[in-house]
Amino acid sequence: MGQTKHSGARLAVIHARFEAIVRKMTNTLFRTARSGVINTGRDFSCCIVTAHNDLLVTAESLPIHVMSGPDLMAKIMRELSPDLKAGDAFLNNSPYHGNSHAGDHSLLVPVIDAGGTYRFTVVVKAHVADCGNSVPSTLYANATDVYNEGALIFPSVQVQRDYKDCEDIIRMCKMRIRAPEQWYGDQLGLVGAARVGERELLALGDELGWDSLDAFESQWLDYSELRIRGAIAKLPASTVTVANAHDPMPGLDEGIPIKAIVTVDPAEEIVTVDLTNNPDCVPFGLNLTEATATTAAMVGVFNSLGPGIPANAGSFRRINVKLRENCIAGIPRHPASCSTATTGVADRVTNAVQRAMAELGDGIGMAECGLAIPATAAFISGTDPRRDNNPYVNMITLGQTGGAGTPWSDGWLTIAHVGNGGLVMRDSTEIDELMYPIRIYTDRIIRDTAGPGRYRGAPAAEVEWGPTSNAMEGIWSSDGSTFPAQGARGGGSGATAKQFKRNLDGSLTPLDAFGGTKLQAGESVVGISSGGGGYGSPLERDPARVALDVSEGWVSVEQAKDVYGVVCDLDGNIDEPGTSALRAA
Repeated sequence: MGQTKHSGARLAVIHARFEAIVRKMTNTLFRTARSGVINTGRDFSCCIVTAHNDLLVTAESLPIHVMSGPDLMAKIMRELSPDLKAGDAFLNNSPYHGNSHAGDHSLLVPVIDAGGTYRFTVVVKAHVADCGNSVPSTLYANATDVYNEGALIFPSVQVQRDYKDCEDIIRMCKMRIRAPEQWYGDQLGLVGAARVGERELLALGDELGWDSLDAFESQWLDYSELRIRGAIAKLPASTVTVANAHDPMPGLDEGIPIKAIVTVDPAEEIVTVDLTNNPDCVPFGLNLTEATATTAAMVGVFNSLGPGIPANAGSFRRINVKLRENCIAGIPRHPASCSTATTGVADRVTNAVQRAMAELGDGIGMAECGLAIPATAAFISGTDPRRDNNPYVNMITLGQTGGAGTPWSDGWLTIAHVGNGGLVMRDSTEIDELMYPIRIYTDRIIRDTAGPGRYRGAPAAEVEWGPTSNAMEGIWSSDGSTFPAQGARGGGSGATAKQFKRNLDGSLTPLDAFGGTKLQAGESVVGISSGGGGYGSPLERDPARVALDVSEGWVSVEQAKDVYGVVCDLDGNIDEPGTSALRAA
């Protein structure tokens, strides 16, 4: 490594250059992918990993995708393919080899300079619409094992050599995946984004010098560690245990208890999250991978420390996540299915950690976010009569809200789910209806569904959708239908999710939370997402904020009185004597 020492200003400028490269990768995939879940929902991430397999820069990537996993996959790629060359590219979607779940296709490209020195790994990860599962969904909670799940698994398999496709792999995917040309368009987008990152990093090295970039890596990671150390040092020393539970489903009639033991050591400036006291892997697609278990815990810590701390290998040095093998929130053993590893149990882990942090004191942590994946964000599939009855499959991203109350704000309405950090985009109704033979009948917020609190959670949403002509299948994995998102520090729980089928006669039939339905023209699904938990007692909420919520339709007059202790009318006019008397009582 060279002796270059960057000033603070130069460090910031070089970091901005790296972030610009990641954003170029992001824009490339966003503009070229064919699946709606990628080019509309933006369910993908890009990042840069150092030659030492350390996560360096992520820009606006989904936390559950990148905080752990790219480092593991880069390490495995180099171990399995030690003779890497410029022009190589590798596909990894294996839950046993550092990836998140089989539905996330991760493309890794080694960045090798003109002298043959390995410099970086660029990683592009996208939630593809179909990965060859036995059912048309890449979030299959009912899968009994990886064989029943059915996905094609690629444990760091070479898909390009000398910048050209390895045609065998492409043919395999096209034969197995339901909409092959749609998938191949996504694959080309992944490759294009990765090659943009490779090209730009090589150009940056030529411009600034590799010694300068080596020095940046070291300083940037050390600076990131310094930032998180300062935040942890301000926390009280404590060990807090918080439990919640994943919803029941057939075969798991009591649900799945999830426990996080969080220890804060401000003297050593480290936070430890122990997930080893959780159940063994289950014969369902709910098991976490090593990457998602680690990330879920870290997301809960970062959510509790406030903004401004870079999320990279430097700050991760101060978070110790304890896992064990064959644990539902740990390291899975083949052939355990991890189909829903980015949601479900992962969300429960993150929620438990951030609620445990809230127990440290007022102004710390968060309530629990609403759960995923409700029927408002289902996988749809069928044939499209407008396109010669060609098959389609996609995940629609509508009507997920779920934000948790925090010490300083109400729940974020469009966080979608806690692992995505609000970075997945909400579908446009019009674009969904253009791309697929679907009609969106209703898309609205539901009053009185937010977890009450000094700062309330986000309310639930209702979406009704169905086919325009040909039959359509919808599949979802709606955790939060039994056990809601809980509040913190006296805050209330959010509303539970629900799902119904509207029959041809207009009647509603309840549907299972983990499953789906087939629809004929004129039938539809009514999906209701779960609300986020509240932070702090509702009686501590500013009456003016309650009255505004009433006037804007978030809260009813009745809930304002009964839960918040605020007497007001529909226009938000407060009866101050009545409110004072009610709150005093």
